Amino acid sequence: MSEILWTPLAKNASRTNMMLLQRAIEEHFEVSFKDYAAFHAWTVDHINEFWAFIWETCDVIGMRGEEVLSFPDLMPGARWFPDARINYAENVLHTRPNNTEVIVFRGEDGSGRRLSYGDLYSEVSRAVAALRASGIRKGDRVAAYLPNIPETVIIMLGAASLGAVFSSASPDFGVKGLIDRFGQIQPKILFATDGYYYNGKPYDCLPKVLEARKHLPGIEKVVIVPFLREGDRGDTSVGETWEFFLADYAPRPINFEPLPFDHPLCILYSSGTTGAPKCIIHGHGGTLLQHLKEHRYHCDIKPKDRVFYYTTCGWMMWNWLVSVLASDAAIFLYDGSPFHPSADVLFDYVDQEKITLFGTSAKFISAIRNARLEPIKTHRLESLRTITSTGSPLVPESFDFSYGSIKADVQLASISGGTDIISCFVSGNAALPVRRGEIQCKALAMDVAVLDKDGNRVIGEAGDLVCCNPFPSMPVEFLNDRDGSKYRAAYFESFPGVWTQGDWVEETRDGGFIIYGRSDATLNPGGVRIGTAEIYRQVEGFSEVMEALTVGQEWQGDVRIVLFLVLCNGVSLNQRLINKIKKQIRNNCTAHHVPSIIIQVTDIPRTKSGKITELAVRDVIHGRAVRNVEALANPDALHQYQDLTQLQG
Repeated sequence: MSEILWTPLAKNASRTNMMLLQRAIEEHFEVSFKDYAAFHAWTVDHINEFWAFIWETCDVIGMRGEEVLSFPDLMPGARWFPDARINYAENVLHTRPNNTEVIVFRGEDGSGRRLSYGDLYSEVSRAVAALRASGIRKGDRVAAYLPNIPETVIIMLGAASLGAVFSSASPDFGVKGLIDRFGQIQPKILFATDGYYYNGKPYDCLPKVLEARKHLPGIEKVVIVPFLREGDRGDTSVGETWEFFLADYAPRPINFEPLPFDHPLCILYSSGTTGAPKCIIHGHGGTLLQHLKEHRYHCDIKPKDRVFYYTTCGWMMWNWLVSVLASDAAIFLYDGSPFHPSADVLFDYVDQEKITLFGTSAKFISAIRNARLEPIKTHRLESLRTITSTGSPLVPESFDFSYGSIKADVQLASISGGTDIISCFVSGNAALPVRRGEIQCKALAMDVAVLDKDGNRVIGEAGDLVCCNPFPSMPVEFLNDRDGSKYRAAYFESFPGVWTQGDWVEETRDGGFIIYGRSDATLNPGGVRIGTAEIYRQVEGFSEVMEALTVGQEWQGDVRIVLFLVLCNGVSLNQRLINKIKKQIRNNCTAHHVPSIIIQVTDIPRTKSGKITELAVRDVIHGRAVRNVEALANPDALHQYQDLTQLQG
């Protein structure tokens, strides 16, 4: 059993939204639960009652209809709220006092803006009118190539109000990355930035927009949202400006289109590192209900809370953040490097804006740990109740660092799900303790389990993460997948009728979860399956190591483990350090985990959302082409892994 690092005070635990929900369900359905495991089991066994209760308790705006779930035994094929009519944007923009602050933006260049509810509603209403005048109708695609700025939120909600389908990409994508994504969805209108700032440098995007448009023939209009050149007005050489686009439209009440529960809301994309990215369509109702559940109950977000997630518009966590508005909380946007002008910038933001939930990635926590930052000494962080981390497994040492060097009295919620479900399978719970190296619990109403290779549920050993029942935020469909074959192949081939997420995990005896890495990246020396995170947990505790990546190399009819290390400035890989690392891994894991070869590199390739890409490196060391380098944030890093003499013998 893992060490408990944080426990909520009994009086605080009883006031959490999770406990209030549990007591409300106990009273309404005349049941009783001894602990969270029993409560969770009830939500799985009574999913119809649970999701109907969430709809009513969260005051969802729309017509629910009588039926909650049709074809519940079909995976895929189950249909949620088949008679419902709902609009995501109407629920996000539900009425509140006009002067209520709802969006705060800060850029690394020092720019900033604050929007009240009245400001946001007015700007969305103008965007709705301008979109409608531009010929945008229900089902049309609206694409955004924008930084994480308020206009992106406004455009998304404007499109959703009409029933148009929104899709976004961050401005660090190159031309091919844009075409790979937007070329598949064929948008009628493209909103694009003139540029962005990162790490103190301005980057001009207009040449990329011009080039991409040549390959996107369905686009009827381009609107430039000035960011580098904020004074621009009227037409540009690329398209009309945002100000010109809205100029003829005054704020007015929005007529939200009533839509079926599964009507497409947004299109997200798989990472695309093994080929063209999959276009994953998520619906209005499923996205809203799932996010309400996660925000209010798993993240304990309350009215007037102040929620920040460090993300770009190319990551699903941006969509997740926008939905926070439906819970009467304010959202905080940041665009730029989290280390410019200093590594304190995000913690400054937390203090200055009294942020209550700080969302980030495991990579960020690891980076500030390696940089020897101690926000616990330099910042007050009094408002901060919750830190959430996702994107990759959070190693035990990062749990230690968070409590020792960021804040001692905080709920550290490692969460895991994916773009595929625009939400989480395993998540946090402010009424439960935080255990070192573990995600706290299964998400409500999701029959999450770990299966061995024979499909048996296992506890205390590693296996495939699955979900055995339908849930509202399952993708509506993949684009251009008429017979559903790509959808079924992605999630239902390994265990028919069961959603297989592709993560290699362990469910612990106390109900927590440990993520060991992607199933397709697991190592297999001597036929023993090993999750990559098992090795990272051992290696990243060394003060000399900044970051690690490990892959399996096919060798002499077997697989041998190769470990790549980025070391701290001034540190070189020598035999003494190699021996220390191998001894640490052998002592804390097994002899099977010990790398055959350890190699120093200066960079590790990662996707634009910050995830390291073991599969791309595995292809490179085997001489195979990486099929979509445009999906990588730093594709040049792959050159270090080509034709390595250490791997030839």
